[in-house]
Amino acid sequence: MKASDALAKFLIAHKVQTCFELVGGMITHMLDSLAESGKFNIVSMHHEQSAAFAAEGVARHTKGKTIAVAMGTSGPGATNLITGIGDCWFDSVPCLFITGQVNTRELKGELAIRQQGFQELDIVEVARSLTKYAARVDRPEDLLRQLHNAISTALSGRQGPVLLDIPNDVQRADIPDSLVEEWLKLPLNISSGPQISANELEQLTALCKEAQRPLICVGGGARWADSMDAWLFAADSLGIPYVSTLMGHERVVARSHYFNMIGSYGNREANWAVQNCDLLIVVGARLDVRQTGADIDDFARRARVVQVDIDAAQLGNRVKADLNICATAESFFSAFPIRVGMFVKLNASWVPELSTQREKAQANEYADWAISPSELFKQLNQLLAKQSVDYVCDVGNHQMWAAQSLRLSPNHAVHYSGGMGAMGFALPTALGVGIESKKKVVVITGDGSMQINIQELDTLNRLDLDMAVIVMNNSVLGMVKNFQDMYFDGRDQSTKKGYSSPSFVDIAKAYGIAAYKISSADDMKNILPKVAQHKGPLLIEVVMDGATECRPRLAFGSKLDEQFPQLSD
Repeated sequence: MKASDALAKFLIAHKVQTCFELVGGMITHMLDSLAESGKFNIVSMHHEQSAAFAAEGVARHTKGKTIAVAMGTSGPGATNLITGIGDCWFDSVPCLFITGQVNTRELKGELAIRQQGFQELDIVEVARSLTKYAARVDRPEDLLRQLHNAISTALSGRQGPVLLDIPNDVQRADIPDSLVEEWLKLPLNISSGPQISANELEQLTALCKEAQRPLICVGGGARWADSMDAWLFAADSLGIPYVSTLMGHERVVARSHYFNMIGSYGNREANWAVQNCDLLIVVGARLDVRQTGADIDDFARRARVVQVDIDAAQLGNRVKADLNICATAESFFSAFPIRVGMFVKLNASWVPELSTQREKAQANEYADWAISPSELFKQLNQLLAKQSVDYVCDVGNHQMWAAQSLRLSPNHAVHYSGGMGAMGFALPTALGVGIESKKKVVVITGDGSMQINIQELDTLNRLDLDMAVIVMNNSVLGMVKNFQDMYFDGRDQSTKKGYSSPSFVDIAKAYGIAAYKISSADDMKNILPKVAQHKGPLLIEVVMDGATECRPRLAFGSKLDEQFPQLSD
């Protein structure tokens, strides 16, 4: 059997049946085999970075249960995948990246030259630090073994991206049918990860019994655990408050005891809760500087801290917890159910205090702007409350505005580029999400982020997905401009000076997509409902000239509950 046909058979057998690619000479054998199988959804993109993000979107929608392929040809096709590979790596998203390579006889090997074959490049070494597994397949008989290892590794433990580099002559070589059948029958070797111990459960139970002001914080490592929602629902029902990180917020339903997102751009009530609790149970959050602020010693200043994480190296890294538990979020939620009598000393005033803080923070902090981002997201919350929706957010102030104000229903999810923070993430990732979900997808992006992968509007039009793209256009790279205002006396090199943006409405129409412009609060009331009503591709440009702040925010060095601007009592 031709090796590329065997590759297609193996992927189909393990339900990897969507491929995002930009065609090139060194992947034509594989693409032909995928197409001829009749069981693959091949989506041609206009850039390999977009293909990587789109494949990531499939896994994000399915909570890491289904993976897709992102494929690029040798040389520039392979290097263009790197940003998407990095995004998967930092946010623990499983994805299979396949690159074509020149014939094995054209590889430079140990020769002290830069390149032997045209577009030859050692992508394995380039990608090794951003993948769980990266290998070049130099012999046809090794292809299925390497595929088996790669997919098993991507889905095991702390999930992440894997890469296989396959030379052109290996793709078109023959593999014995008996060897193919042998590998098709072998199940994937997927390990779930570490489990919480009885001793750790005992210690945690003892801490809970003493706590008067407990608080739970869920992070990105918990967001895909199947039992997380039921676990948080139990906490909510028993009056135990909880908050999230940016990545944890992706799947947390906004119930009455959810006090929103912590961090430098977090909600005021969430940061206040962290700083005033006496027991903080952190599940799946690495507690980086954006979550804790720079003053680590003051983080959770009154609390005993329990940190639960799948990655032992992450425990005790920045914040020195009182109890470290190396376990998967799923095993933790299963072994430690929230139940009556767990917090016997719960202070009756704790939740009312938090509710007061949340009520104070409801004020419109953008009342001096023509269009308030918090009001825009409040309207979206109401308009889409009863629809199944995936939001996908780009990187910039608009991401933080969304994270502060989006309130998810049980049929909602939101997707952020967290650790990588990649501008240009949202539109192509949303394509992957939409292909997998076949339901409404809403992209939240800014003028700067939108221009990075704007070419995929053509892909959106071709696929005819039910997707609304909201471009919050302030005609400036706002988040960095805000840094310049704070630390560089307002000098605006490359954020405003030397920067420009087009009419996104005109560009969308040129791609055949319905488009509207919002320039005032009245426009917002009249046009924003189209996000819920319209079926198919849609773009809405929100003109917000000069809107460069995210309120509240934390200045570097400030304590977590000292966000700017301060609210009066």
